[in-house]
Amino acid sequence: MHKILFICHGNICRSPMAEMVMKHFVRQAGLESQFYIDSAATDYDEIGNGMHRGTRMILRDNGIPFTDHRARLVTPDDYNDFDLLIIMDSENQRHLKQRVGEDTQGKVHYLLEYIGLNRDVADPWYTGNFEETYSDVTAGCKALLESLCN
Repeated sequence: MHKILFICHGNICRSPMAEMVMKHFVRQAGLESQFYIDSAATDYDEIGNGMHRGTRMILRDNGIPFTDHRARLVTPDDYNDFDLLIIMDSENQRHLKQRVGEDTQGKVHYLLEYIGLNRDVADPWYTGNFEETYSDVTAGCKALLESLCN
């Protein structure tokens, strides 16, 4: 069982987008029994709130099913419970370290490292560009799934 936690600042844009996209890819590959996928926030700003409407719209426009997601805060238990904690940017890394401590087991990775890029997934909360974020997320999730299946 691969347990993956996608993490961003508020858990209403990037990380739930990645969660839903990854679940879709896993479902398409017939691998649902081999994966547990969730998402969480590093900060309190949006806890309890649903996905941003822009995230829901881009998922709907691309035929990606989604649930009634509610933002939640990452916990120290998450570090122990998940195999991979996939972050979207360097701010997430700093805040995650404050929440769960040092990454002593090498579980924390940037999403875009799976496609060989050393940059952040742009936050559509600030850019308003959900298409760009969706493109990054889908490329990263496809490569992540491939890396776990090889």
